Formats: sequence, structure tokens, C-alpha cells
Amino acid sequence: MNEDVFNGSIRKFLKTLGVSAQREIEKAVREALAEGKLKGNEKFPATGRITLGGIGLSHEVKGEIELE
Repeated sequence: MNEDVFNGSIRKFLKTLGVSAQREIEKAVREALAEGKLKGNEKFPATGRITLGGIGLSHEVKGEIELE
């Protein structure tokens, strides 16, 4: 295994994941605000999950997203 290739591949995946997830969250929150479903001061529990097929990895991270 080439450690440099492996680590670069992980970083690339996580960067793509982070950017994509942030865009989706921002879009969903903005739509909910525009529709009057949110006041803009809420906090939301959030869960992120990464699975890696072939080796049975399933990793979950829990946190909170605050709007104000």
C-alpha cells in the first residue's frame, strides 16, 4: 500500500464530503426559513455517517448545528 496515495485519497474524499454536506444543509435550512418552517434561532441535532464497503467500516459522528 502506498501511504501517500492512501492518505491523499482519504483527504480528497473527506473534502468532497464536507463541501457537499455543507451545501445540502445550507440549502435545506434556507428553504425551511423561506417557507416559514424555521424562526432562525433553532439548534438541530446532527449525525454524520461514513461507511466503507468491503471492510465493514461504519463510523458515526454526532453533533449539533446552531442557526444563531
